[in-house]
Amino acid sequence: MSEESADLEESDVAEPTDATDSEQESDAETPANEVFEVDPEAVVVEVRDVDEDLGDAVEAIVDRLATAKATIDTHEETIDTHEETIDTHKDRIEELERKLRRSKADFQNYKKRSKRKQDQIRERATEDLVARLTKVRDNLVRALEQDEDADIRPGVESTLSEFDRILGEENVEIIEPEPGDVVDPERHEVMLRVESHQPAGSIVDVYQPGYEMAEKVLRPAQVTVSDEE
Repeated sequence: MSEESADLEESDVAEPTDATDSEQESDAETPANEVFEVDPEAVVVEVRDVDEDLGDAVEAIVDRLATAKATIDTHEETIDTHEETIDTHKDRIEELERKLRRSKADFQNYKKRSKRKQDQIRERATEDLVARLTKVRDNLVRALEQDEDADIRPGVESTLSEFDRILGEENVEIIEPEPGDVVDPERHEVMLRVESHQPAGSIVDVYQPGYEMAEKVLRPAQVTVSDEE
């Protein structure tokens, strides 16, 4: 065999190998998951050409699939709408919670300010009352500093009058019922029952007066009551 014949044979053998490699590379470049779009109506037509009944069945399946897809799309839109609504509600809830926390803090601060103000008013009211009562005490001290032979009754009466005036300015009233008055359990405390010409169960005498302030009894009057016959 000549050298030219040998070269031709080698060339003939090599060429198919190159073609095979090229085809393999072309196959490798094709995606394994390539999706081919199919026209459902075309499929129905092709199947009906082969078998009419089978074509009707396929068409029914295609219609059901289309309906199912439309339903799924609708549900997905509904879900998206609900998710947006939920997000809106979450934002609103967070906003309301922030406002509630601020309102709570403001209310607590208001309570503290109100308590401080009430304490200040109470302290000032007490200071004013004590300042006025010190004058009464000064008068009593001066009365006791008088000579033993001096008549201190006018000074004591004057001091008592001033003391009653101060109690009146504080809306304090003296509970001192008259003989014959009907007993009021809320304002009178019966200490003793005695025989008397007063009607049975009525007040005979006041053992110790009581006091009330702003319609609240601070101390009931202690009284004696006529015994029933």
